[in-house]
Amino acid sequence: MNLKKKKFIKIAIDSPAAAGAGTLAKAISKHYNLYYLDTGKIYRLIAHIKLNNPKKFGIKFLKKKIKNLNQKNLNKKSLLSDNIGTEASIISKNKNIRKLVYSFQKNLAYNPPKKFEGSCLDGRDITYKIVPDADFKFFVTANIKTRALRRYKEYLSANKKITYKEVLKSIKIRDKSDYNRKISPLKKTKDSLLINTTNLNKRACFLKIKKIIDK
Repeated sequence: MNLKKKKFIKIAIDSPAAAGAGTLAKAISKHYNLYYLDTGKIYRLIAHIKLNNPKKFGIKFLKKKIKNLNQKNLNKKSLLSDNIGTEASIISKNKNIRKLVYSFQKNLAYNPPKKFEGSCLDGRDITYKIVPDADFKFFVTANIKTRALRRYKEYLSANKKITYKEVLKSIKIRDKSDYNRKISPLKKTKDSLLINTTNLNKRACFLKIKKIIDK
């Protein structure tokens, strides 16, 4: 794949689950007119595609589907279901699918639609795997109880019946998996700026990063 490099802003954000990186990335992207991609939901969307097309599903079929994928596709509330989450976990371990997803992510990072001034991607391995030469790198985090409460509220807004304790347990399991997996584990790179959102509201988080970028 030929990655065209031109002068535009590239922002890479890594974070554990429910740290607020997605909300922050959306705000940053809107303010600076950047193409935003929530990379963490791509595997969930692929899982959704597989579950709805079990007989047709394969790399060739997936290539056609992923070609027209955009952020709008990734905003479906149906992607939060447990069965899709379980399937996404299995799919993410498939080397061929990961290779396809990496290619898709890199292409959008380095070749965003012309109307944008750059790109902003958030996920687990963006700062060192997908956009290692990003102009700005951030590692967004918060304490685990705060993150669990945020995710719990997300589920409630989606009318999902679940307890806070169940969400907290799920976040702990997810953290263990993200930080310890063999392929592209979650980690803070030396050149990433740490942003702790535990005691910051959405506006304060945005202004903190905006100040860094504007400098």
